[in-house]
Amino acid sequence: MVLNKKITILQVLPDLNSGGVERGTLEINKYLANKGHRTLVISNGGRMVRELKSDKGEHFKLGVGKKNLFVIFTVFKLINFIKKNKIDIVHARSRLPAWICFFAINCIKKNNRPIFITTVHGPYSVNFYSSIMTKGEKVIVVSEMIREYVLKNYKIDRKKIVLNYRGVSDKNFPFNYKPSQKWLKKWHKDFPQTKNKIILTLPGRITRWKGQDDFIIVLKEIIKKNSNVHALIVGDKDKNLKFTKELKEIVKKLGLEQNISFVGNRKDIKEIMSISRIVFSLSKEPEAFGRISLESLSLGIPVIAYSHGGVKEQLIKLLPKGLIKVGNIYDVVNLALRWIAKPPKIKKNNFFTLKKMLQNTLDVYEKAVEEKWEASIDKKR
Repeated sequence: MVLNKKITILQVLPDLNSGGVERGTLEINKYLANKGHRTLVISNGGRMVRELKSDKGEHFKLGVGKKNLFVIFTVFKLINFIKKNKIDIVHARSRLPAWICFFAINCIKKNNRPIFITTVHGPYSVNFYSSIMTKGEKVIVVSEMIREYVLKNYKIDRKKIVLNYRGVSDKNFPFNYKPSQKWLKKWHKDFPQTKNKIILTLPGRITRWKGQDDFIIVLKEIIKKNSNVHALIVGDKDKNLKFTKELKEIVKKLGLEQNISFVGNRKDIKEIMSISRIVFSLSKEPEAFGRISLESLSLGIPVIAYSHGGVKEQLIKLLPKGLIKVGNIYDVVNLALRWIAKPPKIKKNNFFTLKKMLQNTLDVYEKAVEEKWEASIDKKR
C-alpha cells in the first residue's frame, strides 16, 4: 500500500556553507518540495541558505553543530519546533545534530514522535559518540563500504540499513561536455602553461591521505615517456599550508615546476575535468563515496583510481580497467601512458544518477511513514 499523504520532513545538519552533505541536503529539499511535500532544514546557517529558500525550502537557524554546555537548551527548542510544525520525519546527517534530535524525539510522547532517520556519510571513528548514526529507524548508507563499516562495528539490524548511492545530475555533468570558448580563452590566459598540453588532473582537498604526493611521482615517470603533459592539482592550498609546502618542495626537487600547477580551490571543476585526458583518485584511505570521480566519469572523462572504497564501487560499474592496487604507482603510470595514447571507452552513467538517489530517499521516507501507520492500525485492532 502507498500512502497518499504529503509528508513534513526536517533535515538537520551543522551548517549550510559547502560540501557534499550540504549539497545533497539542498538536492533532496528541492526534489521533495517539487513533489508537494513540506521540507524544512535546521542548521547554523551559511551561504547555501539562499539557494535552499529559492527552492521552496524553509530554513531555521539553530546551533545544532556546536558542542557546549547550552546544548540542553537546543534540545528543548527542537522539541517545541517538532511539535509546532508537526514533523513526520527527522533526518539527521551528522553526529552532534543526531544526538540532539535523538534526545528531543525521545522527550515527545511515543504516539506523537516523528520517525528518526540517519545517513552515515563516512567511516567515523568507532565509539559511543559515533554510534548515534546507527540509531535511526532507517539508516541510510552511501556505499557498500559504509554498509560493511556499520555492520562490522555496531550491533544493528541489517534490515534497517538502506543503501542509497549518491548521484550526479546529467544536466549538470552531461556526457561528452565541452567548455565554452569564452571559458577556454580565460583559462589559457590564467594558465598559459597548459595550452596545447595533455592535461592530467587530481582534484581534492590538499591533505596527506588524498595522494597528491603519489600523483607527483606518477607525473615524474610519465614525463620520461611523454613530455607533452601538464598536471593540475586542484584543491584548497591554504587550509594545509605545511603539506602544500612539502608538495611544492618535492616538485622543485624533481624539476617539475614547469609541468605541474597548483590551481587552488575552483568553482569551475566541471570545465577543468572536461579538458583533462585523465582524472586521478589516489586516496590512500578509502573514500566513503567519492563524488568528484563520479562527476568525471559522468562527463566521459576516464578515472584512474586506487581500488578501494566508494570509488572502487563506481569504477566496477563504469570503468573497471581504471582500478589499481593501492600504492602501486608504476601500474598507475603504465595505465596512464596507455590511456594518453588511446583513451578508453566509458559507459554512460545511468547507475549513479541524482534522480535515482532522490527517488530512493523519498521511497525511504514514504516506506517509514507507511510502516508507522500500519503499526498504529495493528495496535488499535
